[in-house]
Amino acid sequence: MTRQSQPARLRSRRSPSRPTRPLSKTSAGSPGDRPLAVAITGGIGAGKSAALASFRRRGAATVSSDEIVHRLLREDAEVRRALVERLGPEILDEAGQIDRAAVAGRVFSDRALLGWLEALLHPLVSREYLEWREALGRLPSPPGLCVTEVPLLYEAGGDARFDAVVVVTAPSEVRASRTSVPADGREARLIPDEEKVRRADFAYVNAGSLEELDAFVAGVVEQLAART
Repeated sequence: MTRQSQPARLRSRRSPSRPTRPLSKTSAGSPGDRPLAVAITGGIGAGKSAALASFRRRGAATVSSDEIVHRLLREDAEVRRALVERLGPEILDEAGQIDRAAVAGRVFSDRALLGWLEALLHPLVSREYLEWREALGRLPSPPGLCVTEVPLLYEAGGDARFDAVVVVTAPSEVRASRTSVPADGREARLIPDEEKVRRADFAYVNAGSLEELDAFVAGVVEQLAART
């Protein structure tokens, strides 16, 4: 098992194996055919987005659940209406769009409001993600791997939707140096890193360089390629 005091290691519940073919599929028309689905999760500032970008450089289709949330806040009229009804018009900016910082300032200081917002958004995010994944499987040459960054994966019980989970952690001082997210209690809601690492398929302590992170991702891709 990966220890938090170590800089960077590949850990898998499965034995390492050599890839048998590259990460691409040729049987797109077969029923139920889709890319291998991988989730990246971890704490604030751990480096989830950097890991997602590394997978993308290796040919994986990628999406962030935060990107989906931002799009819903920007484009979904029903989400906008529900937020204004619950939180008031002061969460709108001068252009009449949802001000994410204003929403965060309200919900992260009120557990009941946060629970309401998550109940509103999580089903919509899951639906959009699954539609995206299914659309990938219908492509003439679908990717062999699709990777999604999901900050609250275990907390929301979403890990069952994925074939493999990658947990990215980092020492607290390193994470604090990487993020400008305010200390508003968000971390206190998260499952401890040790528990996430125990449940993950792959775990990485992201306390080193981008090159080391890339090497870890390359090892994960190699092992996953053997399963496609």
